[in-house]
Amino acid sequence: MKTGVPAPDGALPETLSTAVLPGRPRFLVLGLLAITDGNETVVLQPSKPTSLLAALLLHPGTVVSAGLLQRVVWGNRPPAGGRSALHTCVLRLRRLFAKYGIADRAIEAVPGGYRLEADADTLDLLQFRGLLTRASASDDPETALGLARSALGLWKGPLLGNVHSDELHRDHVPRLAEERLFAVERVFDGEIRLGRHREMIAEAREAVHSDPGHEGLSALLIEALYRSGRRAEALAEYRRIQSHLTAELGLEPGPVLRGLQLAVLRGEPPGEQPVLPPGGVPPPPAHAAPGLGRASPPAPGALVLRALVDAGLLEEDPSGRYRVHDLLRLFVQAAGTSLPATATATATTAAAPAPAPHDPTDVPPSAAG
Repeated sequence: MKTGVPAPDGALPETLSTAVLPGRPRFLVLGLLAITDGNETVVLQPSKPTSLLAALLLHPGTVVSAGLLQRVVWGNRPPAGGRSALHTCVLRLRRLFAKYGIADRAIEAVPGGYRLEADADTLDLLQFRGLLTRASASDDPETALGLARSALGLWKGPLLGNVHSDELHRDHVPRLAEERLFAVERVFDGEIRLGRHREMIAEAREAVHSDPGHEGLSALLIEALYRSGRRAEALAEYRRIQSHLTAELGLEPGPVLRGLQLAVLRGEPPGEQPVLPPGGVPPPPAHAAPGLGRASPPAPGALVLRALVDAGLLEEDPSGRYRVHDLLRLFVQAAGTSLPATATATATTAAAPAPAPHDPTDVPPSAAG
């Protein structure tokens, strides 16, 4: 691995004038910003062209406005004649490209800004997203897990640690980190689906330790512990995440975590399926900005119904209809009242007749979103 020497502000590292990569150049952003040909890797030193390149690579194939690029490079104090200064910075970046055999036209000037074309062969971020897309679409659990692990393996070290831009680290890097956490969840979910819950516990603990407030990771760790017969440890992890969320955010755990806690407390057998759905939330499309392009959230009513199911208050049958859980029915009967035995509701977005006023267990159609 080669590294450039520290350069004056806005200048190119001196070693870039002689560092030439013989193979096809490839950009790396899932760690320190670097250029590689598969054999030699050059980590770029912090500079204005490096920040500019990072901004373009985080939005591959899309137009990045001149205003955003100026904020990335100079913060809230762009120089006088900002457009001209930005053009000069782009010229310096093109000079860097020339040293690595990267086509000058890789950076395209377009109305309003600049665009850098890339694909999965020339940018690790796009390869990462492509692997996750294939993992989510695969019907074979072993294949899906292998693809997710390959995607996760592309991440190396601190994310853009050599890019000194407050704009990127405040508004863009956190979204990219969320994509990594999605890949981590997909890996753990795949391990559970293949019955390897015991083998993944140590790795899941490490992930939770690194991100102690992430509910999805904690849910997967709780399930892995519970499926491994470590009920007390599963409950301890729930108490830990509950305490963390309450102290740090003033929030209670979400319905998935609460449903898991109830299952563990009741000693119910683990479900046939892990916490996450088979495909999960798909990663952003290849040409979307980080954090964009994800699936639309469920309707509020659907979330309410799912929360009631997760809490053990409703049961869902294969046809998509809901009935009061037998456990709740017993509680109500013990209190001296009764519930109709056929109380059901259908989870659908279509209009449906309103339930009869005297039937207290029907879920109104509006609850389905």
